[in-house]
Amino acid sequence: MSDPNPYKDSGDYQWGPDQQAGAPGYGYPQPAGYQPTVAGGVPVPPQYPPVGQGGGAPLLSLGDITIVGDQIITPAGAMPLKGAVWNAMDMSRTEEKMPTVAIVLAIIFFLVCLLGLLFLLMKEKKTTGFIQVTVTSGGRHHATMIPATGPDTIHWVMGQLNYARSLSM
Repeated sequence: MSDPNPYKDSGDYQWGPDQQAGAPGYGYPQPAGYQPTVAGGVPVPPQYPPVGQGGGAPLLSLGDITIVGDQIITPAGAMPLKGAVWNAMDMSRTEEKMPTVAIVLAIIFFLVCLLGLLFLLMKEKKTTGFIQVTVTSGGRHHATMIPATGPDTIHWVMGQLNYARSLSM
């Protein structure tokens, strides 16, 4: 791929970038003066590694919110842990209904004996929805949604939230 184009026209135009011997082609490594750009030729600001995120294992993780050391790490960036305000809102619901199997068995066994009516006592619980956890600190705000897998999910989230509040003091 680094060979000059053998099919070029006899004119001065050569398709593709200039190919010099020993110069790198497309990709890496780039020349020392290379500056990446975005649309319109505007240079991209230098990307520095995050400061202070390399220290230790995560203490707590709720959705995409993670507490590491003295910082709260979110997809929007890091926030200070000290003085953070934590909130949770339960947007889940639990429905209870009688399954179709119970009705069919009650009808079948009602004809055999009256004990078939006990099948009508069968209930099925289904929990749907999310629990929204929000954190505000250092002038930033982030919210995440945690899926509710059962009626006890809110109790687990509130336990984790209370631990996060105790770390924020």
